[in-house]
Amino acid sequence: MIPLETTLKKLVEETEPVSVASLYALSGLDRTDLDKVRSVWPAIPLERRQTAIRHLVDIAEDNFEVDFNSIYRLGLVDGDPDVRAAALDGLWEDGDPVLIAPFIQLLQSDAAENVRVAAASALGHFVLLGEYEELPDEKVEPVVTALQATFANTGESIEVRRHTLEALGFRSSPEIDQIIQQAYAQPDERMRVSAVFAMGRSADDQWGEIILKEMDAHDPEMRFGAARAAGEIEYAPAVKPLIRLIEDVDDDVQRAAVWSLGQIGGDKARQVLTAILESDAEYLHEIAEEALDELEFNSGSHTVGMLDFDDEEEEWVLDQEIDEDDEDELINDRKHESREMIGWDEDEPVFDYSDDEDDA
Repeated sequence: MIPLETTLKKLVEETEPVSVASLYALSGLDRTDLDKVRSVWPAIPLERRQTAIRHLVDIAEDNFEVDFNSIYRLGLVDGDPDVRAAALDGLWEDGDPVLIAPFIQLLQSDAAENVRVAAASALGHFVLLGEYEELPDEKVEPVVTALQATFANTGESIEVRRHTLEALGFRSSPEIDQIIQQAYAQPDERMRVSAVFAMGRSADDQWGEIILKEMDAHDPEMRFGAARAAGEIEYAPAVKPLIRLIEDVDDDVQRAAVWSLGQIGGDKARQVLTAILESDAEYLHEIAEEALDELEFNSGSHTVGMLDFDDEEEEWVLDQEIDEDDEDELINDRKHESREMIGWDEDEPVFDYSDDEDDA
């Protein structure tokens, strides 16, 4: 591994692009090494700080063995909003309750919309931990209260309110169900998409009929959200509509449908996922394999039954051809919503940085 001192020197200097390989030196820092980074951080040019912290988030998504949490925490108080937003993304699965207060502060007070959006998303993880009973109610309630207040603030931007709604989707309560219903009834299609997204996060099949309906929506983002939500609530009646969405003109909708078939499971889903692996749709092979693994793990089965397609499904398997023009119609991939939990020393302060920048 490249030494930490070398990595920091390269970051400060602008003689060459930021080296991704060198950034691994920022993983698992002890207090002494963190002090070294803290002392150098303000001297790193803004664009290179932005690039470096985004690389760290990307690395952590693909490699669960790295631990950049101390760098993300440093980024929370950076003078640049893009760095703060990236730091929040990186801390999405850090369940340390000490982060709740600064996250709420960023949600309610940060001047940058992208930071408030990222803070809303990050707070959603604490709502989820509360549902899993991994966080006591007294820790979760301030999070829910802050998210509800932000969503109710019509002066807030639509994007921030959307992300607070999606974060609240993890909460199981009649009050949140009513908020989701009200959001779904709004005329703004963006808010309706987020309402369907929240329905999926609720893991409650009461939303099944709405989700089925929205699989036929004109907006591909809505179809994506509905397809994903069907898998999250494990809604068995959605299997055949999901099979149809595998032929959707939008690749992301196709991938969401494949993923959800793995979540719902059953013989029909297993047969279709197996058929995809044997088809020419190579761009779906990886996610189909992962979905099939998830299906088999959940069912405890490791054998694939005889294929039993109806005529329409058999025609899709035999005649699957992908239009090259359709492959170009992509929606931006949503970031991974599940990563391995990364621990943190509870004695490590969040904002104990003496060399913070005042400006971007």
